Amino acid sequence: MTQFITNYYLWIKAFHVFFVICWMAGLFYLPRLFVYHVDATLPEMKATFEVMEAKLYKIIIMPAMKMSTILGGLLLFIPGFFSQGYMHLKILCVFLLIVFQFYLNHCRHQLALGSNKKSSRFFRLINEIPTVLLIIIIICVIVKPF
Repeated sequence: MTQFITNYYLWIKAFHVFFVICWMAGLFYLPRLFVYHVDATLPEMKATFEVMEAKLYKIIIMPAMKMSTILGGLLLFIPGFFSQGYMHLKILCVFLLIVFQFYLNHCRHQLALGSNKKSSRFFRLINEIPTVLLIIIIICVIVKPF
């Protein structure tokens, strides 16, 4: 397994980065859709946002998250990779992104059921969470501060 990963390291890394970009794009966009959904006044608009949110989550966010974690997990098999201090912080941030994603799915279900209690301001605020986590992850990977 380690030999395979070493031989295809750059390919695995390239696809990992691709899927991370797709995943992050979805995590940035979904809360924005929630803002529009909450502010929508017409039932037809709300129905349109429900479809958009469901498709974004099921077709882009979930597959991208799965592929990001699978490919990133493969990279951890490279000897010494997991022992780096910065990698532990990166993995914690990825875990928090996954928790955030599942929370967004919960919010999506609440909106679809018509039982949402959150304001558009709330969704605007939580829209910054993936940005902060992404900044930490990028600093960990590029700067390797510890």
